[in-house]
Amino acid sequence: MARIILMSGKGGVGKTTVAAATALAAAQHGYRTLVISFDLAHSLSDVFDLPRTLFDQHKGMPCPVADHLDMQEVDVQEEIERHWSNVYKYFAAVFTSTGLPPLVAEELAIVPGVEDIVTLMYLNKYLQEKTYDVLLVDCPPTGESLRFVSMPTTLEWYMHKLFGLERNVMKVARPMVKRLTAIPLPDDSYFAALERLFARLEGIEKVLVDPATTSVRLVTQAEKMVVRETQRAYMYFSLYGMITDQVIINRLVPAGDGSLARWAQTQVGHVADLREYFQPVPVATLPWFDAEMVGLPRLQEIAQALYDGTDPTQFYLHEPPYTFTKAGEIYTLQLTLPFVQKEELAISRQHDEVVIRVGTFKRHVPLPRVLTRLKTAGAKLDGGRLTIQFVEEKTS
Repeated sequence: MARIILMSGKGGVGKTTVAAATALAAAQHGYRTLVISFDLAHSLSDVFDLPRTLFDQHKGMPCPVADHLDMQEVDVQEEIERHWSNVYKYFAAVFTSTGLPPLVAEELAIVPGVEDIVTLMYLNKYLQEKTYDVLLVDCPPTGESLRFVSMPTTLEWYMHKLFGLERNVMKVARPMVKRLTAIPLPDDSYFAALERLFARLEGIEKVLVDPATTSVRLVTQAEKMVVRETQRAYMYFSLYGMITDQVIINRLVPAGDGSLARWAQTQVGHVADLREYFQPVPVATLPWFDAEMVGLPRLQEIAQALYDGTDPTQFYLHEPPYTFTKAGEIYTLQLTLPFVQKEELAISRQHDEVVIRVGTFKRHVPLPRVLTRLKTAGAKLDGGRLTIQFVEEKTS
């Protein structure tokens, strides 16, 4: 099975650059590597300093950029023409029937989430055909990354719960509805196209949460707003059962007496907070480079600074630091705390997180929104496993 690494983070933190440098480092270890982007604001080709016409000629397909290294920027329009033409034409016809100009209708027919599905389809294809050893996914900003990892579950629910019902209802109702409205109804080719698409995604949801295959790496910066979003992303990826095995702090200003000395000191505090917050996830750092980091030589500098010749595909963490479960009306948070004694443990609750202190060590666990309104009902330490329960607060 190929190794999958998802690079995620807030927009503008240098995620694409770090993804490209990591892919280059993997390729230099001899792995057949693909770095794939499904962000609509593509910049992979810019990071590799490729002529734009080179990418355009490949129409969203992989193209080589170095030995053992390919890049791919998903082109939604091309993919729709290849695989979704029946679905696309139906949505365009619906929008046109409402009075929208044809060109506007065709633009709106590209529904949100298509780029996620196309990328998942390609990942599954490359896994099944064993095309690559390493698949590095340059994700869009955090919120869209979370939609990406939840998409297989959403599609599976739709196909198993609603798809067959909709198809059967449409067969029966189409003649009557056609007499009552000018809005076109999907024919069987529409449903057949959806079936073919779902077949191309079969099994990918298990791969994304397989701790032996996939991990997330969060790229961040030592700034308050960015740190908070990184914390939220970490919590949500954990909710999906995905392991974040590295946090990468980018663009650290060197200490000194110059005009940036104050900014460097501020960053020192944020770095300390990040290391504490994400414990035991390893935190790596990258300096602020003195040049524009585009092209293979510059990406090589980043790869060297980040991995120092080590294998970038290794897992830096092998199991999730914590898990959430629900049984009946009781929600449970579980953490592994080996070698900890009960008397060494202190637990406190802030509104949106639980703080666990063992001596000078402190672990912050952000809570999903559904748990922030619940009260902490008790905690138990057994065999190196801490369990904290949350329940509804009863009102008299």
